[in-house]
Amino acid sequence: MSYHPLRVSAVRRLTPHMARISFAVAADVEDVGPDQYVKLFFPAPGQVRPVLPPPLDGDEVLSWYRVYLAMPDAERPPMRTYTIRAIRPGEVDVDFVLHDAGPASTWAERAAVGDELIFLTPPHALYSPPEDTEWQLLVGDESTVPAVGAIVESRPEDAVLRAFVEVAGPEEEQVFETAAKDVEITWVHRGTRPHGEAVLEAVRAASLPEGKAYGWLSGEASLVKYARRHLVRERGVDKRAITFTGYWRQGKSEEEVGRENVKRIESGAPEPADDV
Repeated sequence: MSYHPLRVSAVRRLTPHMARISFAVAADVEDVGPDQYVKLFFPAPGQVRPVLPPPLDGDEVLSWYRVYLAMPDAERPPMRTYTIRAIRPGEVDVDFVLHDAGPASTWAERAAVGDELIFLTPPHALYSPPEDTEWQLLVGDESTVPAVGAIVESRPEDAVLRAFVEVAGPEEEQVFETAAKDVEITWVHRGTRPHGEAVLEAVRAASLPEGKAYGWLSGEASLVKYARRHLVRERGVDKRAITFTGYWRQGKSEEEVGRENVKRIESGAPEPADDV
């Protein structure tokens, strides 16, 4: 694992609350999967560019994170996890949800060509449908739109895919190009309802294909938990054929969640119980 600088090469607004920022990067970035993600480090208040964290010693995940958390508060750059939307020679695209809160959204709202970030490589990916999969189900919220788009666009002609994505309203919908002939994306408009409620309702009411399913569930942690529970308990999907990850947790920053996980691991506490 290693740190590399990124320099903004282009900024484009995709929807009222989604910006695509292209970055020039000197290091080769391996394409490891359509939902690949990296750690991005942002300038702290008063900084033009983020302070580079101390050099890494080995590849163990907790090792770099402990070193990062040990940095002085005034120097430690805010860190967030983001999907790489696309990779080209010498350039990567990252899509940012603009939600008027947090260091990443605030930075992206004002980003201009030449601005600098740091990212941690290599990227990682979770999307991994079994070979005998007959159809795929993607469920998420606006934080998952970049990964959903990349997955949809990567599918071959014979893929069968259904996606349910909750966004604020119709202005946040996007169009994805794909070779797959049997793809249906349902954009669920949240409006004033609690986060995740509308998309869970849509999934529960949906008529889905027959056959061996693969589920990819991401977004807010509670949304993911209840979507997975529904697929396993009510749809009979094998829980081993479901990839699930909470991209974020309502009311908590990524740093708060990370610190909680470090304390849990260091104390020897078990993983949270699998409730399905």
